[in-house]
Amino acid sequence: MSSSSAGASAEAIAHFRSLFQPLTQEGLTALAECYSDDVDFTDPLHHHVGRRAIMAYYRELMTEVSHCHFDFHQQHVLDQRCFLEWTMHYSHPSVRGGRTLSVAGCSHLTWRDQRVCRHRDYYDVGEMLYEQLPLIGWVVRRIKQRL
Repeated sequence: MSSSSAGASAEAIAHFRSLFQPLTQEGLTALAECYSDDVDFTDPLHHHVGRRAIMAYYRELMTEVSHCHFDFHQQHVLDQRCFLEWTMHYSHPSVRGGRTLSVAGCSHLTWRDQRVCRHRDYYDVGEMLYEQLPLIGWVVRRIKQRL
Protein backbone atom coordinates (compact mmCIF):
# COMPACT_ATOMS: atom_id res chain seq x y z
CA MET A 1 0.00 0.00 0.00
CA SER A 2 1.42 3.39 -0.91
CA SER A 3 1.83 6.09 1.72
CA SER A 4 -0.82 8.25 0.04
CA SER A 5 -3.48 5.59 0.61
CA ALA A 6 -2.27 4.63 4.08
CA GLY A 7 -3.96 5.55 7.31
CA ALA A 8 -2.75 8.33 9.54
CA SER A 9 0.71 9.23 10.66
CA ALA A 10 1.44 9.69 14.35
CA GLU A 11 1.63 13.43 13.65
CA ALA A 12 -1.85 13.50 12.05
CA ILE A 13 -3.36 11.68 15.03
CA ALA A 14 -1.57 13.97 17.51
CA HIS A 15 -2.81 17.04 15.61
CA PHE A 16 -6.38 15.70 15.58
CA ARG A 17 -6.26 15.05 19.35
CA SER A 18 -4.82 18.51 20.04
CA LEU A 19 -7.86 20.18 18.46
CA PHE A 20 -10.07 18.74 21.24
CA GLN A 21 -7.91 20.16 24.05
CA PRO A 22 -10.07 22.24 24.19
CA LEU A 23 -12.60 22.03 21.40
CA THR A 24 -13.26 25.66 20.43
CA GLN A 25 -15.10 27.61 17.76
CA GLU A 26 -11.73 29.02 16.66
CA GLY A 27 -10.27 25.54 16.16
CA LEU A 28 -13.04 24.30 13.87
CA THR A 29 -11.34 25.42 10.65
CA ALA A 30 -8.27 23.33 11.49
CA LEU A 31 -10.50 20.44 12.59
CA ALA A 32 -12.35 20.52 9.26
CA GLU A 33 -9.03 19.89 7.49
CA CYS A 34 -8.65 16.63 9.45
CA TYR A 35 -11.78 15.14 7.85
CA SER A 36 -12.31 13.83 4.32
CA ASP A 37 -15.07 15.40 2.23
CA ASP A 38 -17.13 12.22 2.52
CA VAL A 39 -16.58 11.58 6.25
CA ASP A 40 -19.21 9.46 7.99
CA PHE A 41 -19.74 10.49 11.63
CA THR A 42 -21.87 8.64 14.19
CA ASP A 43 -22.34 9.01 17.92
CA PRO A 44 -25.15 7.74 20.19
CA LEU A 45 -27.33 10.76 19.29
CA HIS A 46 -26.33 11.80 15.76
CA HIS A 47 -25.33 10.62 12.32
CA HIS A 48 -23.81 13.00 9.78
CA VAL A 49 -22.32 12.34 6.36
CA GLY A 50 -19.93 14.78 4.75
CA ARG A 51 -17.47 17.33 6.10
CA ARG A 52 -19.97 20.19 5.82
CA ALA A 53 -22.56 18.30 7.88
CA ILE A 54 -20.15 17.33 10.62
CA MET A 55 -18.74 20.86 10.83
CA ALA A 56 -22.28 22.28 11.09
CA TYR A 57 -22.81 19.84 13.97
CA TYR A 58 -19.62 21.01 15.70
CA ARG A 59 -20.55 24.69 15.19
CA GLU A 60 -23.98 24.08 16.74
CA LEU A 61 -22.39 22.17 19.60
CA MET A 62 -19.97 25.02 20.28
CA THR A 63 -22.78 27.60 20.44
CA GLU A 64 -24.59 25.48 23.05
CA VAL A 65 -21.78 24.48 25.43
CA SER A 66 -19.75 26.83 27.59
CA HIS A 67 -16.65 24.64 27.56
CA CYS A 68 -15.58 21.28 26.12
CA HIS A 69 -12.25 19.52 26.29
CA PHE A 70 -11.01 15.97 26.10
CA ASP A 71 -8.38 14.13 28.11
CA PHE A 72 -7.01 11.28 26.01
CA HIS A 73 -5.90 8.21 27.95
CA GLN A 74 -5.08 5.44 25.49
CA GLN A 75 -4.47 5.29 21.78
CA HIS A 76 -4.49 2.11 19.72
CA VAL A 77 -3.53 2.20 16.04
CA LEU A 78 -3.91 -0.70 13.62
CA ASP A 79 -3.46 -0.03 9.92
CA GLN A 80 -6.02 2.63 8.95
CA ARG A 81 -7.92 2.40 12.24
CA CYS A 82 -7.30 4.33 15.41
CA PHE A 83 -9.07 3.94 18.75
CA LEU A 84 -8.87 6.82 21.20
CA GLU A 85 -10.04 6.39 24.79
CA TRP A 86 -11.00 9.68 26.39
CA THR A 87 -12.85 11.58 29.06
CA MET A 88 -14.85 14.54 27.86
CA HIS A 89 -15.28 17.46 30.27
CA TYR A 90 -18.03 19.87 29.30
CA SER A 91 -20.34 22.49 30.71
CA HIS A 92 -23.69 23.61 29.38
CA PRO A 93 -25.55 26.54 30.96
CA SER A 94 -28.83 24.58 31.07
CA VAL A 95 -27.39 21.39 32.59
CA ARG A 96 -26.57 21.17 36.30
CA GLY A 97 -26.28 24.93 36.62
CA GLY A 98 -23.39 25.10 34.17
CA ARG A 99 -21.13 22.87 36.29
CA THR A 100 -18.37 21.00 34.51
CA LEU A 101 -19.42 17.39 33.94
CA SER A 102 -17.37 14.45 32.70
CA VAL A 103 -18.15 11.38 30.61
CA ALA A 104 -15.84 8.59 29.47
CA GLY A 105 -15.87 7.37 25.90
CA CYS A 106 -13.99 6.05 22.92
CA SER A 107 -13.59 7.20 19.32
CA HIS A 108 -13.07 4.74 16.49
CA LEU A 109 -11.46 6.59 13.60
CA THR A 110 -10.76 5.25 10.12
CA TRP A 111 -8.16 7.22 8.21
CA ARG A 112 -7.62 7.60 4.47
CA ASP A 113 -4.89 9.80 2.98
CA GLN A 114 -4.09 11.32 6.39
CA ARG A 115 -7.73 12.36 6.96
CA VAL A 116 -10.53 10.83 9.01
CA CYS A 117 -13.10 9.24 6.68
CA ARG A 118 -15.13 7.52 9.42
CA HIS A 119 -15.58 8.72 12.99
CA ARG A 120 -17.68 6.76 15.46
CA ASP A 121 -17.96 7.81 19.11
CA TYR A 122 -19.08 5.50 21.88
CA TYR A 123 -20.21 6.85 25.26
CA ASP A 124 -23.01 6.51 27.80
CA VAL A 125 -25.68 9.02 26.75
CA GLY A 126 -27.46 8.49 30.07
CA GLU A 127 -24.37 9.55 31.98
CA MET A 128 -23.75 12.48 29.65
CA LEU A 129 -27.25 13.87 29.41
CA TYR A 130 -30.22 12.02 30.86
CA GLU A 131 -28.76 11.54 34.35
CA GLN A 132 -28.04 15.27 34.51
CA LEU A 133 -31.70 16.29 34.08
CA PRO A 134 -33.67 16.80 37.31
CA LEU A 135 -36.58 14.31 37.15
CA ILE A 136 -35.38 12.07 34.34
CA GLY A 137 -31.93 11.86 35.93
CA TRP A 138 -33.33 10.40 39.14
CA VAL A 139 -35.29 7.78 37.20
CA VAL A 140 -32.31 6.78 35.01
CA ARG A 141 -29.99 6.51 38.02
CA ARG A 142 -32.53 4.30 39.85
CA ILE A 143 -32.90 2.01 36.83
CA LYS A 144 -29.12 1.67 36.52
CA GLN A 145 -28.84 0.86 40.24
CA ARG A 146 -31.44 -1.90 39.93
CA LEU A 147 -29.72 -3.47 36.94
